[in-house]
Amino acid sequence: MNEPRVEGPAGESVAGPALPRVLAERVRELSDGRLTPAVPRDAATVILLRPAEEGTGAGVEAFLLRRTAELEFAPGACVFPGGSVDERDTDTGIGWAGPDPEDFGVRLGVPPERARALVCAAIRETFEESGVLLAGGDGAGLASDSAALAADRHALLTGTTSLGEVLSRRGLVLRADLLTPWARWITPEVSPRRFDTWFFAAALPPGQTATAAPEGHADPGESDSGTWLGPAVALEAAEAGRITLLPPTMVTLRELAGDHDVGTILARRMVMTPRLPRVVVEDGKVRLTMPRIGEERP
Repeated sequence: MNEPRVEGPAGESVAGPALPRVLAERVRELSDGRLTPAVPRDAATVILLRPAEEGTGAGVEAFLLRRTAELEFAPGACVFPGGSVDERDTDTGIGWAGPDPEDFGVRLGVPPERARALVCAAIRETFEESGVLLAGGDGAGLASDSAALAADRHALLTGTTSLGEVLSRRGLVLRADLLTPWARWITPEVSPRRFDTWFFAAALPPGQTATAAPEGHADPGESDSGTWLGPAVALEAAEAGRITLLPPTMVTLRELAGDHDVGTILARRMVMTPRLPRVVVEDGKVRLTMPRIGEERP
C-alpha cells in the first residue's frame, strides 16, 4: 500500500496511515459519476485533556484509545473517545446545563435539535468509552467519583439502561458548558461508510479517571487500552511507527501541540467549517489531501 499525505493546518504535508488500493477504483467511479457518495452519519468525538505530570515537559496530555485488532476499520489505531449519534441522543428529556441547544447550534452551524443530539452523543460516547462523565448537579459541582459510576457505565454498554436514565437516577444533568467545539470532519466521499463528526475538547473533571473498559466488563468493545500522551509525544510515536494515528487525530494533535495549558486550549474559538479530505490517485498512488484549516481566537 502507498502512504498518503494529509495537508495540515498550515498547508504542510502530514503523514497518515496507508489507504487500501481498492479505493483507487472507487475514486475513478466517483469521478466518472458511476458512484453516488454515501450519506454521512452524524457522530461526535471528545478530546479529553488534563495537565501533564511535572517533568514531562508536555504541558497537557490527551486521552487516546487503541482500537482492537479485530475491527474492520482502522484496527489498532489510536483515537479520541467518540461514536455515532443514536436515537436516544435525541431525547429532549435529558437534563441540560450550560449554553442552550439554540446557542450551541449557532456555534456548530446546525439547528438546535441537531446540536442537542450531538452534545448528548459526545457525552454518552465519552462515558461509554472512557468512563468519564461530563455531568453535574442542577446547581453546581461535577460528577467526581469514577468508581461509583462504573456500574452505570457497564449497564450503558450492555444496553440495559440509557444515559438519560443514569442522569435522572443520580440527579445529574449534561454539562454542555464543559465542551469546546473544536472541528468538524467529514469522511471522504469515496468511502463506503461515512461520518459527519464534530470534535469537542473538554478537561478531565477532578476526581474522575479515564479507562478503556469498566472493571468486570469482559468485552473490551472497540478499544483494548487507553493512555494519556502529550500531543508532541503522540506525534513522535506515530512518526516512529510505535502507534497509528488517523489523519483527523493527527491534525488535532498538531493543533494542540503549541499550547501548554488546558484552560488556554478550551478558550480557543475554532472555525467549524467542514473539513472534507479527498482521496486522489496520482501516478498510481492513492493519497489523502485536504484544504487549509483556519482558526478564530477570542
